[in-house]
Amino acid sequence: RTTMYDDVDLEELVNEMNSSMESVYSSQADTALLLNNASPSRDRLRHSQPMHIQAVRCLQEEQQLRPASLPAIPNPFPELCSPAGSPVLNPIQTSDNHIVKVWSEDGAGKVVEIPADMTARDVCQLLVYKSHCLDDNAWTLVEHHPILGLERCLEDHELVVQVQASMSSDSKFLFRKNYAKYEFFRNPLNFFPEQMVAWCQESDGSILQSQLLQNFLNSSSCPEIQGYLYMKEPGRKSWKKLYMFLRRSGLYYSTKGTSKEPRHLQLLSDLEDSNVFTIITGRKLHNAPTDYQFCIKPSKVRSDCKELKMLCAEDEQSRTCWMTAFRLLKYGIVLYQSYNIPQQRKTNLSPFSAPVRSVSENSLVAMDFSGRTGRVIDNPVEAQSAALEEGQTWRKRSQRMNVLGSPSPLHPSSLSTVIHRTQVWFHGRIMREEAHKMIIQQGQVDGLFLLRDSQSNPKAFVLTLCHHQKIKHFQILPCEEDGQVFFSLDDGATKFTDLIHLVEFYQLNRGVLPCKLKHPCTAVAL
Repeated sequence: RTTMYDDVDLEELVNEMNSSMESVYSSQADTALLLNNASPSRDRLRHSQPMHIQAVRCLQEEQQLRPASLPAIPNPFPELCSPAGSPVLNPIQTSDNHIVKVWSEDGAGKVVEIPADMTARDVCQLLVYKSHCLDDNAWTLVEHHPILGLERCLEDHELVVQVQASMSSDSKFLFRKNYAKYEFFRNPLNFFPEQMVAWCQESDGSILQSQLLQNFLNSSSCPEIQGYLYMKEPGRKSWKKLYMFLRRSGLYYSTKGTSKEPRHLQLLSDLEDSNVFTIITGRKLHNAPTDYQFCIKPSKVRSDCKELKMLCAEDEQSRTCWMTAFRLLKYGIVLYQSYNIPQQRKTNLSPFSAPVRSVSENSLVAMDFSGRTGRVIDNPVEAQSAALEEGQTWRKRSQRMNVLGSPSPLHPSSLSTVIHRTQVWFHGRIMREEAHKMIIQQGQVDGLFLLRDSQSNPKAFVLTLCHHQKIKHFQILPCEEDGQVFFSLDDGATKFTDLIHLVEFYQLNRGVLPCKLKHPCTAVAL
């Protein structure tokens, strides 16, 4: 057979392949020679570098190329292209807000974000709004130091962020009522006994309330509180009784009896850089001679007990006098201005102004369902009258159903034992000591009260009442008449169907009590 390669000359094919390879080699040599001529040395070779093109030059070239007859096209979105107005080009502005956590009496906490210039009053207003509380200007922030066993109520004008910066990590803010915050402006003679005010002793004894307050508020006057105090010796558990003087320049003690001579006076603490605290740990921890302890703490001190000035008074009235005078001499007219702010707000409040958001202290909102749709009752007066009307309606309905022989659980005796548990002044099964603590914390003013279950009699209740800075307890006993249970404070002379009626009566009438019931001791849940 004859193949395809029979007619092909193999020698000619090989010659053609050799000539093609020679042409390739010659072209590569020419290229290498050309490169060598352009760059004689490899050491002189340089890598290419990026070149910066200036935007100004580009704009100038565009303006030169643009015909003069054509106008420039305006930018339709200047706010997007300018760094000041652009949300993308403009750098993010860091806010000056701070995080503050506030705790309530039940251990619950609420975190709020506030600016650096927010005062304690403003924070209280914010918490009142968020917690649906009744704003009666008695709420306050409490600076609480559990390790040191100290606490104090912040003044309304103090900046919360600054106070928080001086607190230690274990300290915290509490949200609490304090009815005695400005009580000394209403009844100054109850807070400043004549024997403790120096200029009262020098006068004829007829001291007016206005004169007493003006003496403290006037910066040109020189008021002075004097009396005996126990002072804890540094580094020891022993206390020393000294005669002390509180002036605008500071707290002094006399090294020689009751002498006021300058050579016998030693400065114990100044007022400018210090705050007065109540000691809450009890007398046993510090081996105090009485229960009426207080402390002067420098603002710069966080957790050093050696810098604390531990003091102890003879009774509650003298302790209150020293602590109130400390506040007045330190802040002066600023306290009076803070006291007047809510008073001015009441006078300037028009009848068409928006009322408070809620009237409930236990996070409940008054509702009216009399119409086709329900509505929130914002007016406190209307809400209170609606609550009273609702309570009377339930009582009448329960009595009527009981007469008809209905086995409904709305029996008067059963209803009267539970209807009070929704009230803010009732605190259930708390101990006598805890009731004392709550009254002291919320300010020992006349008429501050709470009701609780009796520990000795399971069917009885106890009214805890403060009068003249003393806490008293009155037992409320049940008595049965014609098959119905009543409650009485005076052994049956005045009987009430339930505790709500009893409290309402003694809010209007003193009766057998030393004073009327004025301020309910409450605990809000944040």
